[in-house]
Amino acid sequence: MIKVNIINKSHHKLPEYSTPLSAGMDLRANLDSPITLDPLDRCLVPTGLSIELPAGLEAQVRPRSGLAIKKGISVLNSPGTIDADYRGEIGVILINLSKEPFVIEDGERIAQMVIARHEQAEWALTDTLNETERGTGGFGHSGIK
Repeated sequence: MIKVNIINKSHHKLPEYSTPLSAGMDLRANLDSPITLDPLDRCLVPTGLSIELPAGLEAQVRPRSGLAIKKGISVLNSPGTIDADYRGEIGVILINLSKEPFVIEDGERIAQMVIARHEQAEWALTDTLNETERGTGGFGHSGIK
Protein backbone atom coordinates (compact mmCIF):
# COMPACT_ATOMS: atom_id res chain seq x y z
CA MET A 1 0.00 0.00 0.00
CA ILE A 2 1.33 3.42 -0.99
CA LYS A 3 0.46 6.58 0.95
CA VAL A 4 -0.66 9.48 -1.26
CA ASN A 5 -1.38 12.95 0.12
CA ILE A 6 -4.75 14.28 -1.05
CA ILE A 7 -6.69 17.53 -0.67
CA ASN A 8 -10.46 17.12 -0.83
CA LYS A 9 -12.25 20.39 -1.62
CA SER A 10 -15.29 18.49 -2.85
CA HIS A 11 -18.29 17.69 -0.72
CA HIS A 12 -17.92 13.96 -1.41
CA LYS A 13 -16.03 11.15 0.28
CA LEU A 14 -12.51 10.29 -0.86
CA PRO A 15 -12.09 7.88 -3.78
CA GLU A 16 -11.94 4.30 -2.57
CA TYR A 17 -11.54 0.79 -3.90
CA SER A 18 -14.89 -1.00 -4.29
CA THR A 19 -13.46 -4.46 -3.64
CA PRO A 20 -10.20 -5.78 -2.14
CA LEU A 21 -8.86 -6.61 -5.64
CA SER A 22 -10.01 -3.46 -7.48
CA ALA A 23 -7.31 -1.68 -9.49
CA GLY A 24 -9.18 1.61 -9.79
CA MET A 25 -11.01 4.04 -7.54
CA ASP A 26 -14.08 5.92 -8.75
CA LEU A 27 -13.81 9.69 -9.24
CA ARG A 28 -16.94 11.76 -8.63
CA ALA A 29 -18.14 14.95 -10.29
CA ASN A 30 -17.97 17.97 -7.97
CA LEU A 31 -20.58 20.33 -9.40
CA ASP A 32 -22.64 23.31 -8.28
CA SER A 33 -25.21 22.45 -10.96
CA PRO A 34 -25.69 19.58 -13.43
CA ILE A 35 -23.87 19.59 -16.79
CA THR A 36 -25.69 18.43 -19.92
CA LEU A 37 -23.32 16.76 -22.34
CA ASP A 38 -24.87 16.66 -25.81
CA PRO A 39 -23.94 13.96 -28.36
CA LEU A 40 -20.30 14.29 -29.49
CA ASP A 41 -19.69 17.14 -27.03
CA ARG A 42 -16.90 17.10 -24.47
CA CYS A 43 -16.36 18.92 -21.22
CA LEU A 44 -13.94 19.15 -18.31
CA VAL A 45 -15.58 17.88 -15.13
CA PRO A 46 -14.05 19.01 -11.82
CA THR A 47 -13.54 16.54 -8.97
CA GLY A 48 -12.43 18.89 -6.18
CA LEU A 49 -9.41 16.62 -5.57
CA SER A 50 -5.69 17.40 -5.71
CA ILE A 51 -3.01 14.81 -5.04
CA GLU A 52 0.72 14.59 -4.31
CA LEU A 53 2.10 11.43 -5.86
CA PRO A 54 5.53 10.07 -4.92
CA ALA A 55 8.18 10.11 -7.68
CA GLY A 56 7.89 7.10 -10.00
CA LEU A 57 4.08 7.00 -9.82
CA GLU A 58 1.35 8.35 -12.03
CA ALA A 59 -2.42 8.41 -11.69
CA GLN A 60 -4.25 7.15 -14.77
CA VAL A 61 -7.80 8.42 -15.34
CA ARG A 62 -9.86 5.89 -17.25
CA PRO A 63 -13.47 5.46 -18.37
CA ARG A 64 -15.96 3.59 -16.19
CA SER A 65 -17.12 0.54 -18.10
CA GLY A 66 -20.73 0.94 -16.93
CA LEU A 67 -20.99 4.51 -18.24
CA ALA A 68 -19.32 3.47 -21.48
CA ILE A 69 -21.62 0.54 -22.30
CA LYS A 70 -24.87 1.92 -20.88
CA LYS A 71 -24.58 5.62 -21.80
CA GLY A 72 -21.75 5.97 -24.34
CA ILE A 73 -19.72 8.21 -22.02
CA SER A 74 -15.93 7.96 -22.14
CA VAL A 75 -12.78 9.75 -21.04
CA LEU A 76 -11.54 11.57 -24.15
CA ASN A 77 -7.79 11.39 -23.46
CA SER A 78 -7.95 7.87 -22.11
CA PRO A 79 -6.03 7.15 -20.10
CA GLY A 80 -5.43 10.65 -18.83
CA THR A 81 -2.15 10.94 -16.95
CA ILE A 82 -1.65 12.85 -13.72
CA ASP A 83 2.08 13.34 -13.21
CA ALA A 84 3.79 13.21 -9.83
CA ASP A 85 4.65 16.92 -10.00
CA TYR A 86 1.10 18.14 -10.79
CA ARG A 87 -0.61 19.80 -7.82
CA GLY A 88 -3.76 21.22 -9.41
CA GLU A 89 -7.30 19.94 -9.25
CA ILE A 90 -7.99 16.67 -11.04
CA GLY A 91 -10.35 17.31 -13.94
CA VAL A 92 -11.85 14.60 -16.14
CA ILE A 93 -12.40 15.23 -19.86
CA LEU A 94 -15.63 13.41 -20.71
CA ILE A 95 -17.09 12.87 -24.17
CA ASN A 96 -20.58 11.75 -25.09
CA LEU A 97 -20.31 9.18 -27.88
CA SER A 98 -24.02 8.34 -27.77
CA LYS A 99 -26.96 9.77 -29.71
CA GLU A 100 -28.66 11.10 -26.57
CA PRO A 101 -27.82 14.00 -24.23
CA PHE A 102 -26.29 12.88 -20.92
CA VAL A 103 -26.73 14.83 -17.69
CA ILE A 104 -23.81 14.73 -15.25
CA GLU A 105 -25.04 15.18 -11.69
CA ASP A 106 -23.07 16.29 -8.65
CA GLY A 107 -21.52 13.24 -6.97
CA GLU A 108 -21.89 11.02 -10.03
CA ARG A 109 -19.09 8.50 -10.53
CA ILE A 110 -17.59 9.71 -13.82
CA ALA A 111 -14.26 7.90 -14.19
CA GLN A 112 -11.84 5.65 -12.40
CA MET A 113 -8.31 6.40 -11.29
CA VAL A 114 -5.50 3.84 -11.18
CA ILE A 115 -2.19 4.56 -9.43
CA ALA A 116 0.65 2.98 -11.41
CA ARG A 117 4.42 2.85 -11.39
CA HIS A 118 6.30 4.06 -14.44
CA GLU A 119 9.85 4.35 -15.68
CA GLN A 120 11.56 7.16 -17.52
CA ALA A 121 13.55 6.26 -20.62
CA GLU A 122 17.02 7.30 -21.67
CA TRP A 123 17.43 7.17 -25.44
CA ALA A 124 20.31 5.15 -26.90
CA LEU A 125 20.79 6.28 -30.50
CA THR A 126 21.51 3.38 -32.87
CA ASP A 127 21.42 2.49 -36.55
CA THR A 128 19.81 -0.96 -36.14
CA LEU A 129 17.26 -2.71 -33.95
CA ASN A 130 17.17 -6.40 -32.99
CA GLU A 131 15.04 -8.54 -35.32
CA THR A 132 11.75 -10.07 -34.08
CA GLU A 133 9.19 -12.42 -35.60
CA ARG A 134 6.78 -9.51 -36.01
CA GLY A 135 9.34 -7.15 -37.44
CA THR A 136 7.68 -4.05 -38.91
CA GLY A 137 4.21 -5.63 -39.18
CA GLY A 138 1.65 -3.12 -38.00
CA PHE A 139 -2.10 -2.70 -37.70
CA GLY A 140 -3.86 -5.97 -38.53
CA HIS A 141 -0.73 -7.69 -39.79
CA SER A 142 -1.52 -10.98 -38.01
CA GLY A 143 -4.81 -11.53 -39.84
CA ILE A 144 -8.35 -12.04 -38.63
CA LYS A 145 -8.05 -15.36 -36.75
